[in-house]
Parts: sequence; structure tokens; C-alpha cells
Amino acid sequence: MDPATEARRLEHDFDPVRPGETFTSAHEEFAQLRPRCPLARSQEYGGFWAALGYDEVLSVITDIEHFTTSRQNAVPAFAFTGVRPPLHLDPPEHIAYRRVINQFFTPPRMRALEPRVRAVAVRLLEPLLEQRTVDVCKQYAHVFPAHVFAEFFNLAPETSEEIKRVSGTYVDAIQVLDHDTVKSLSGRLYEIAQEIIDARADGSFDPAEDLTAALLAARYEGGPLPAPMVLGCVRQLIVTGMVAPSVFTGTMFVHLSRDPELQDLLRAQPHRIPAAVEEFLRLYSPYRGMARTAREDVVLSGQQLRQHDPVALVYTSANRDEKVFPDGDSFVLDRPNITDHISFGRGTHSCPGAPLARMMMRLTLEEFLARSSSFRVTEEPEMAVWAEWGTRSVPLEIIAG
Repeated sequence: MDPATEARRLEHDFDPVRPGETFTSAHEEFAQLRPRCPLARSQEYGGFWAALGYDEVLSVITDIEHFTTSRQNAVPAFAFTGVRPPLHLDPPEHIAYRRVINQFFTPPRMRALEPRVRAVAVRLLEPLLEQRTVDVCKQYAHVFPAHVFAEFFNLAPETSEEIKRVSGTYVDAIQVLDHDTVKSLSGRLYEIAQEIIDARADGSFDPAEDLTAALLAARYEGGPLPAPMVLGCVRQLIVTGMVAPSVFTGTMFVHLSRDPELQDLLRAQPHRIPAAVEEFLRLYSPYRGMARTAREDVVLSGQQLRQHDPVALVYTSANRDEKVFPDGDSFVLDRPNITDHISFGRGTHSCPGAPLARMMMRLTLEEFLARSSSFRVTEEPEMAVWAEWGTRSVPLEIIAG
């Protein structure tokens, strides 16, 4: 490489592990970085590129010819304990798994599931609304996904709660590069996945109604899906979606606490809650450490990347890019181009669970706002750390409706 290119690789545009992050600090830093380096460089985690601009993120996630998920799909990297389809497979290998998964997130299935998810939200929220002060993250956002997953995956609540506990500690260990703990907890998650598979081995679960049973019944190229791949897929599915709702839910409450007029509007006009959720997803995208790896030397945004360079996909920055979203740091209800946000990715590896995530957030706001007159944050939120962005603790004072 020429000296200028080599020098650029040694630069350190930002520190993803800087202590003391606040509710606004990361977005303020990304807003300063995007105009001068939409593809930023950091020397943390062994050195990586960070796609901060909308065009840069979109280019990487849609260019499957030059970027892959099969090598390193997260920053920081951690010890893999097996291939987990569909995320760890590129087209066309991932299609057999994705085809099965997609069938369980169709609009008819989401409508059928909604009463059960709403019942979970009500059951968890009602005791909190009887209290004057609560931590909406620790007492709701960290609990809600486990109960929803129990409904969606046909699991015993205690199994889903264990998955939530283990996956939470697993993510914490990844963040501090504790590879031994990551490997140990990933092993436990594989054990739980195998237990779920074993419970369906006798055919007592209908493949039309149970995702794990559907994977076991699926056929590809004349035979069943390989057992190790089904195990890896179930292992991926039971963890995916546990973390993001936990850190995203609290951000909606922080924003609404600071915007009582929006609170009142959504109470008076609950039909506008879906549009508000969509703008919250854009404004507070919880992902910044998902990644792709360069398959070969490639130029991106004028920068020379080497083969095997990891590129973090900083959705939480890209979705505020002023070139695409004017006044991108502000909440704009019914934003004209809101469908352009990429909080759930795009293309081959877009999040299949997006319809369920949207439902969970919508029902949370519908039920909470209907049962309260107002609420406010009483202390500064505690923030998650890279690779997620969002809240870990949000103390609220609630005035019941």
C-alpha cells in the first residue's frame, strides 16, 4: 500500500469504549465525524473500520460480492463456537434457513400472535403502574422480551427467562472481551437450543405452528437440513432479539419524558403510535457493532480496505445522516422518508423479526400511555456500551391515569 493509505489505517478517529457515555454523547460524536469521515477508523478491538454514513452502511450491507457475514459479523470479534445460520452463511447457503424463518413473521401470523403479546405487556406493566417510581428498563424492558419469546417459540417461561439471563451475561462478556466466559455461556445456549430440539423430536409440535419443528421438518436438496446447522440456527434465534428490545425500550420513555406534548398527543391519538415507533427506531437505532468483513481488497468511500478488514455497521449513526434525513437529530412524526431508515438492516440479512419487534414496541406504548397520565425520568439514564446503543436503567416517576 502507498504511504498515505497505510497512514490512514493507523489513525484513530474515535474510541468506542470511552467511559462516561450519556444519552446524547455518542450521537454528538457521530454527528461531528460523519461529514469528514463517513468511514471512520478506530484502533480498538485490533483495528476496524466504522461505517457512519448512510450511504456507506447501505453499500456494505447490500454488496454481498465484496462483503461477507461468514468471517466476522460483529465488532468486537469473539470466539465462535459453531456456525449459526442464517447469519453466518452467505447466499445461497442461507436461503433454506431464511425461507423457514420468514414464514413465521408474516402479517397473518403477527396478527394471530398479537393478543398474546399484548396480554404479556399488560401483565408486566400493571404492577409497575401501581408504583409511583419504577425502573422501566430493569423491571420491564429486561423482562418483556423473555416472556414474548416464550410465546413465540412455544417455550416454558422459565426456559425463556434462563435464555434472557444467560444471553445478557454473554453480551456483557463480549463487550469486555472475556473470551472464556463467552465460550462457556455460548455453550450453555447451545445446550438450551439442543433441549428445545430434543423436545420436538417425537413430532408432538406442529411444524406449521412451531419454528423449531419447522426447521426439523424442512427439506433442502432432497434431504433434511444438517443437524449441526439446525442446532446453530436455533441457538441464533433464541438469542437474537433478546438484547435490542432491552436497550431500545427505555430510550422511548426517555424521549417521551422530555417531550410531554408528544406524550399527550399519543395518548389522545393512539393510532399515531406506530408512526412514532418508526421514528423512534430511526432516531434511537440500537445497533452499532454488527459488522461485515471484506472478502478482498476493496475501495469504500474513497478508502482502501484490505481483505479480511472488519467494517462495523453503525446504524445508530447512519439513521441520523443529514444527507438522507434532514434535521436528523430531531424527532419528526410522520417523517416523509421514514421508510428509508435501516434500523433492521437491508437486503440479504435484514432482520426477519422486525414485525415482531415493531409490535412489541407499539403494544408497550399503547398499554403504558393508556394507563398513565404522565411520567418523567427522575435520574440520568444508565447507558449500554458498545456494541449496542441504548439504555440499561431508566428510573421513572409515574402518574397513573
